Amino acid sequence: MKRARRAAPPVLGLLLLGALPGLWTVLLRREAVAQPEPEPRPPAGSPPGRWGWGRSPVARGEPGGDGQKTFRALLAVPAAGREERGGKGRFAAAGSPPPAAAASPVERGIFWSRELEEQVPPGFAAEETAAWLSAARAARVASLERGGCGRSSNRLARLSDGSRACVRYGINPEQIQGEALSYHLAGVLGMQERLPPMALALVETRGRQWEPVREELRGSHWAEGAVVSLTRWVDNLTAVVAPAPWGAEAGAGRRLQPLSAGELGGLPPSQLVELVQWSDLILFDYLTANFDRLVSNLFSLQWDPRVMHRATSNLLRAPDGGLVFMDNEAGLVHGYRLLAMWDPYNEPLLRSVCVFREGTARRVAELHRRRSAAAELRRRYRAREPLWARLGFLSERQAELLQARVDFVHRHIAHCRAQAAVL
Repeated sequence: MKRARRAAPPVLGLLLLGALPGLWTVLLRREAVAQPEPEPRPPAGSPPGRWGWGRSPVARGEPGGDGQKTFRALLAVPAAGREERGGKGRFAAAGSPPPAAAASPVERGIFWSRELEEQVPPGFAAEETAAWLSAARAARVASLERGGCGRSSNRLARLSDGSRACVRYGINPEQIQGEALSYHLAGVLGMQERLPPMALALVETRGRQWEPVREELRGSHWAEGAVVSLTRWVDNLTAVVAPAPWGAEAGAGRRLQPLSAGELGGLPPSQLVELVQWSDLILFDYLTANFDRLVSNLFSLQWDPRVMHRATSNLLRAPDGGLVFMDNEAGLVHGYRLLAMWDPYNEPLLRSVCVFREGTARRVAELHRRRSAAAELRRRYRAREPLWARLGFLSERQAELLQARVDFVHRHIAHCRAQAAVL
C-alpha cells in the first residue's frame, strides 16, 4: 500500500490563531515569558503544571523574545522560492490580469466555510454504519487470526457474512468501556462518521456467536463472559503524519503569530480539507482525555526528536482522504484517571486550534448551556448499545469531568471568537 505523503510544513500552523505557549515549550525547551492575552481558565480541580508541556522548570513556559522569526515570515519563503524557479508564485508577472479572488475558507473569523466543509469526505455514513452493526451482532465468528489489530491479545475476526472485524480484548474492562463511550460521544458531537462502526460482544465459548471458534478461544486466554469490542475492518488505510509546525521543519526559535483567512486561502483544498478534520480530532481528544494519539507522539519528543516525522498513533487515512479516528480505548475512563500526566499535552493542543466546524461548536455550546454532556451520552449509549449494562456508565466524578471539559472547550471557542474580532 502506498503510504500517505507528509503534509506541507505550514499546514497546521494555519489553525493556530493564538500562539500556543505550552506546545512550543516542548519543541523549543526554552524559559518562559508571560503572555499578556487572557486565556480560558482550566476546569476546577485541574492538576498543577497543566499549562506547560512538562513539570520540570524548563518545560513550563513559552518561547519569547524579540527578533524571533514569525510563522508569517516562514510562509513567504517557499512562495518566493517558487517565484524564482518558475515565476508562478503568489505575485503575477507585470501586465498579467489580477487573479480572481478565492473564497475564504473561514467564515466569521473562527468557522470553516460551508463550501470547505462540503468537500470533507463523508466517512462512515449513518445508514451504512447501522447496517454493519446489525449484521455484525447477528453474525457468527467464522475464524480468528492474530495480527493486524494492535495488541497481541486482540484478534482479526472473519464473520459469517464475509466481513471482517477487529476484536479487542482489553487489559482491563475500562479500556473497552472507554472505546464504547468514546464512540458514542463522537455521535453526540456530530463526528461519529470519522470513527469506524463499533459494537460490543460477549465472549461465550458455548454461545452461538463464538461456537465456530471455540478452540481458538481456548488458546486466546480470554476470560469467559468478558466483553470485547467488534470494530469494522477497513481496507487500504494509510498512515498520517502530523502536519507541521509540530515537526522539526519549523525549527527552533520561531514563534507562531496569528494568521489571516487570506493566508489560509492560499492553501490547496486538500490541505484545508484535512485541517477541518484535524480541528475535530484535537477537540475530541481533549474531551475524552485521549493520550494515545498525537499526545503520545508529542510526549516522545523528549527522547526522539524525529517522532513527529513518523505516523501519528491511532490515526489513519482512507483512500478518499478522510481521516479515521482509530482505537479510542484510552478515552474517558482510562484517560480521566491520568489527567495529571497527560493534560499538560492535551490542553495546549486544544488551545492551538482556533478554527472549528460550526456544527461542532454549536453542539458544544448546547451541551454547555444545558449542562447535559453526561446525560446526552448516557441516553445515546443506552439506546444504541444492547450490552451497555455489562460495562456500566461513567461514575459521578467522571460525568462531572466530562461536563467540565465541555465547559472549557466552550470558553476556549469564545476566547478564539474574541481574538478574531480584534485581528
